[in-house]
This record gives sequence, structure tokens and C-alpha cells, in this order.
Amino acid sequence: MTWRTVLAPVAGAVTAVAALGYAQAVLPAQPLISDYALVPGGMLPVLVGTLALAVACLSLAYGLAAREPGRTAATRVLLLAGAAGLMLSALFPTDPGMSDISTLTGEIHRWSAAVVFTALPVAGWSLARGRTAAVRWSAVKALSVTSGLTLGAYLAAHPAAFTSSLIGGGAYYGLLERGVVLAEIVLVVSMALASAPGRAAVRIQGTRATGAPAQPESRQRLAA
Repeated sequence: MTWRTVLAPVAGAVTAVAALGYAQAVLPAQPLISDYALVPGGMLPVLVGTLALAVACLSLAYGLAAREPGRTAATRVLLLAGAAGLMLSALFPTDPGMSDISTLTGEIHRWSAAVVFTALPVAGWSLARGRTAAVRWSAVKALSVTSGLTLGAYLAAHPAAFTSSLIGGGAYYGLLERGVVLAEIVLVVSMALASAPGRAAVRIQGTRATGAPAQPESRQRLAA
């Protein structure tokens, strides 16, 4: 991945945070993020935030295909699934109410959101699995696990779950959903930064562009 393809998913993630943060700060409080699309003035920021995150996933998949087409095949499929789920959840808004889904639009939104919430943590784990024990890959793994655990807690606390009444989930399930969304946005950024070209790769490209002989790999490591 070049730095240009790294900046695209980062910019998409930042736009998503800004748009959804605007809805959270300005519009009347709602139980779930998707509920902001049902209040006056809420459709636009939800659309912008959701589609910006979809663009971030697509940009990341494109960059990984250019750099590691064989190694990242499974990750790219999951990123594309996440992007498709984001676009569908943006085009088909949720039904009003905490747990009752009564329309086809609401069903599409619910299942597309489920694809997003599950695909991105698995994509992060798939990308970092088997990598060297570097801080950047450890961060991707940690965020993948955090996203998955937060998702599990959110599903257990949701009013539609039989476990919700046992753990008092109605009081904080909305906070958990926001935690899942934020963790997965940060995960996309972490995946992009972890896949960025290292200093040695940049140095090799520079020597090729100038025509100067490349240094042996051992000397490059010492220099780094």
C-alpha cells in the first residue's frame, strides 16, 4: 500500500466519526445511532457517516489488493462485505422502536448491520494473523478482540435479547452500540496504518527512482 491508499481509509473513518458525532451532539438523544435517521435533520449525517465508513473499507480493500493480493484475500472479502452492509444499512433505515422490526426495510437494515458488526472484527484478525510481533499488528489484534467482545456485550444487553432483563441491559445497550461502532472505526484506521509501507520499503523505492544502487537488506535494517 502507498501512503495515498492509506490516507483514503483514514479520511473516510475521520469523516464517519465527524458525521456521527455531529448527530450525537446536535440532535435529540436516541437509543441507537441508526435511530438518528428517523428524526428531523438526522438522515443526512447518518448517511454521510455510514457511507464514509463504507468508502474507508473499500479503499482499504483496494490498497491491500495492490500490496498483498494473495495474503489478504480473506480480509478483502470481509471488508467488501462490511462495505456492502454499510451501504445497505444507509439506504434502508431502521424501524422506530427498540426491538420491534415490522417492515422489510427494517429487516434489511438489521441484518446488514449484523454483517458489518461481525465482518470488520474478523477482517482485522485475519489481516493481523501470522504477522510479526510488531506493535502495529498487536494493535490490530487487540482492537479486533475488543470489537468482538463489545459486540457480544451489546447483543446480550439489547432489549430484544432474553438476557437483557437479567443484566439490566436496557440502561446501557445504546452506549455499548456506540462502543462497537467507535471500536470498529478505529480498527479500520489501525488496519490501514499497519499496512502502510515501512521505512525500508520507502527507501528501496527511492533508490529505484533515482537510479542509485539499493543497499543490502542487512544494512537497511541497521540503518533503520
